[in-house]
Amino acid sequence: MIPARFAPSLFALILSGVMSCVVSGVVSLKALGPVDGFLGIWIEAWLFAWAVAFPSALLVAPVARKLVARLTISPEKP
Repeated sequence: MIPARFAPSLFALILSGVMSCVVSGVVSLKALGPVDGFLGIWIEAWLFAWAVAFPSALLVAPVARKLVARLTISPEKP
């Protein structure tokens, strides 16, 4: 198991992997259509996108957390 202190980084790794996979697949299909070799093209695009998405997620996450905290109301403590 991985120590809990790595949870934010692991979350960013998993989320960026899934999101970049979905987005690169949709965009590749839209741009190219169902061509021969599509799966290989998609995988190549996905790996490149993930290499950009993971560090981006690590950098943007703290800013996003602060923004969400400002835009939401915390429940009152009893």
